[in-house]
Amino acid sequence: MRISILSVHVRNSPAPCWKDLRWLGIRWSEGPDCDGPFGPYSQSERRASYLEAWRRLRKGGFLYPCVCTRKDLAQAASAPNDADDEPVYPGKCRTRTDKDKDADDCMEPAGVNWRFRVPDGEVAEFSDLNLGRQRYVAGKDQGKDFGDFLVWRRDDVPAYQLAVVVDDEAMKITEVVRGADLLKSTARQLLLIRALGYDAPNYFHCELVRDSAECDWQSGTMRSAFGICGRAGRRQKRCCRWFSSESSCCARSS
Repeated sequence: MRISILSVHVRNSPAPCWKDLRWLGIRWSEGPDCDGPFGPYSQSERRASYLEAWRRLRKGGFLYPCVCTRKDLAQAASAPNDADDEPVYPGKCRTRTDKDKDADDCMEPAGVNWRFRVPDGEVAEFSDLNLGRQRYVAGKDQGKDFGDFLVWRRDDVPAYQLAVVVDDEAMKITEVVRGADLLKSTARQLLLIRALGYDAPNYFHCELVRDSAECDWQSGTMRSAFGICGRAGRRQKRCCRWFSSESSCCARSS
């Protein structure tokens, strides 16, 4: 069990999630509530590991500081390809180096955004265990699948892409199972894995659970639904069958 909350300022407790998962019959042998050999298991407590990886990438020339504002990006970039995806970065700060950073000490990332400089035309290809062969092309042009992406935010919070790559390596993860909305994130992460010299895990991307209006069910919605079922005394298997029949979730493992 790993808690993917990167900011130390987020106060919401993950305890309600644990309660719902246990009600569903899911158990784990490692996590923030039971410890384990690869702790800590909350990402907000793993900053030192992310900082070490950031320094390695910066030293290798893979990163550059970016001072673009959200307004700059909104004016320069086209709409994202996917509903939750970031637009292809137009490359305004791509030629910047550490010497351009607005701080005296480049050993710390705070103060500007840091982007991973994707090789233009680089192909990130992998075989998904559920959805088959996946292929994405990186670059600085709007026609590419994705461009230079954030690995560290100006408010001194590491980005999701960097954190999960570092954690998967440190925790010896061999198979990642997650939603199909993160397929393109996997392509980005593979570039980070190559740059850091890690071994890539296997990936299994599931179709998303959607409601009758074809809207994705977010984690909060699922927690509320399972919580209601539990308080109503419903059985776990009956609730799971109901969710499966009422949604368009079609990727199930035996």
